[in-house]
Amino acid sequence: MLLFDTHTHLDAPEFDEDREEIIARAVEAGVSKMINIGFNRETIPTTMKLAESYDYIYAAVGWHPVDAINMTESDLDWIASLCSHEKVVAIGEIGLDYHWDTSPKDVQQRVFRQQIGMARELGMPIAIHNRDAHEDVVRILREEKANEIGGVMHSFSGSWETAKMCLDLGFHLSFGGPITFKNARVPKEVLAQTPMDRLLIETDSPYLTPHPFRGKRNESAHVKLVAEAAAEIKGITWEKMAEITYANALERFGIV
Repeated sequence: MLLFDTHTHLDAPEFDEDREEIIARAVEAGVSKMINIGFNRETIPTTMKLAESYDYIYAAVGWHPVDAINMTESDLDWIASLCSHEKVVAIGEIGLDYHWDTSPKDVQQRVFRQQIGMARELGMPIAIHNRDAHEDVVRILREEKANEIGGVMHSFSGSWETAKMCLDLGFHLSFGGPITFKNARVPKEVLAQTPMDRLLIETDSPYLTPHPFRGKRNESAHVKLVAEAAAEIKGITWEKMAEITYANALERFGIV
């Protein structure tokens, strides 16, 4: 069975002691492709190293909103230069984060707009980080004509109204561990209404660990649990869910 973890952080310090084992366990669980996310000056190089070391690991590179205050023009040029690499399949994760007060909102929005513009110039899809900023994220995506490139709403947590606006802009919705939580009513309701051809799955490991491992370190092998939960919500087999989301990811990220 083919599974695609479209958003993971295998280079995170949490995996320093057993990274190769974690990757091998994912492959053993049927995860045949993964996208690792490089989101700042420290994680972009480690993400590129992973993508160059494993045939089945791809890279997304961008500047996280939490780190927006530290981004320079040379960083933006660096990201643009990496987009010509055969293993780089998206610019991300980019967006807005109004939960952590590390970068002012106006700086986050400027950096977000700059990266959308760059993605449009390069013809690259974007992976969106959105925390407590639904209205501004959608507004900026519209104003910057992000519909011309599309992308994925990573770990989607908004309402169905927000989801519809993102779908109208040509974006896919990606779901992870929270859809396995008993009290996660909204993401389950949104997933239930999301068209099958616009659905992706992810782990965001080592974060957002699915039930029954909640509270422990997440890993890419657990994307199977996400597929099973999504399949139950949609009323299909998990194998069919894996097949559909795998094909969706290949198309969305232009992987052949």
